[in-house]
Amino acid sequence: MTAPAPQTLLTPQQIADTLQAAAGDGFLSARCTEWAEGTQGRKSHQVWLHITRDALLPTLERLIAIHYPHFAVIASADVGDAIELMYHLYVYWGHPGQEILVTFTVQLDKADLVIPSICHLIPGALIAEREKIEMVGVTITGIPDNRRLFLPEDFPQGIYPWRNDETGIPPDMIKNLWATGRDNITYKYPAHPPEENKPEEQPEAPVPET
Repeated sequence: MTAPAPQTLLTPQQIADTLQAAAGDGFLSARCTEWAEGTQGRKSHQVWLHITRDALLPTLERLIAIHYPHFAVIASADVGDAIELMYHLYVYWGHPGQEILVTFTVQLDKADLVIPSICHLIPGALIAEREKIEMVGVTITGIPDNRRLFLPEDFPQGIYPWRNDETGIPPDMIKNLWATGRDNITYKYPAHPPEENKPEEQPEAPVPET
């Protein structure tokens, strides 16, 4: 079922200006981009906001007031002394050619990896938030469920698979496929079809004389 269209569709720049006002002192930067997608070069639009942790909730609340967004994912990156979280959301989702990707980027110092949950505003963000707890070591306050989801319960505490520093996966936990003896593994199915199952070669059609 397609969501009803909002009465007024804001342009990407209008959305950026509105969210900048909502972020207040927590606004750091904004830009709008346009991409061409698919074989027909259909235009897609994006709004990128870099904001502080304290501005995350009020800015998201203002985005919801514009149009309740479709939550895509929370991406993350280890950028040295900090972890970047990128909240990807779409407004005007379900209206072909009118969707706008809105991304909030929040950078957290590794000495203070704490950020509030957005689950009370967007419940579907729970899985992504639990993933960030496990994979990059972020503490998410107010999350309704912080149990492990992707890593086993006996996975060592304090090791985060997506970190590039000393808390990432240590060398003794890495298994190299080339060292597992996989060349000696017997597979149930052959890598190539048996000779008898190969299609018969068709004779080439004669080339007409000119």
